[in-house]
Amino acid sequence: MTHHVSSMLETYPKDLGNIDQEKLAECIEACFECAQTCTACADACLAEDMVAELTQCIRFNLDCADICATTGRLLSRQTGNNVETTRALLEACRTACKACGEECEKHAEMHEHCKVCAVACRRCEKACTELLASLG
Repeated sequence: MTHHVSSMLETYPKDLGNIDQEKLAECIEACFECAQTCTACADACLAEDMVAELTQCIRFNLDCADICATTGRLLSRQTGNNVETTRALLEACRTACKACGEECEKHAEMHEHCKVCAVACRRCEKACTELLASLG
């Protein structure tokens, strides 16, 4: 894992306030990793012969990827931080990751890409939960 996220947070020219920078960096990294993994999983599902049976999984993957990418971008911006919006987006991201992780777990024994995706979703769900808790 690269440490560019932490390095960028450390170079921010203003005080980041009371936010736990380690949890923030972990959450940003988990969001972008999950967005990429969910996008790739949706694509892999589309390549499966049984694609019709994976419709719900594909939908959850795409929804989760979009929400995670948006959350990662919002968390990367610290100027004029809006705590209410941050909380709402973290809640949405956590919810999307939970749903996608559960759906992918249903297919994990048959499709390795779903197994990998479920792990990424669980990691992101946990990171969002921890960052939310640290916000107070």
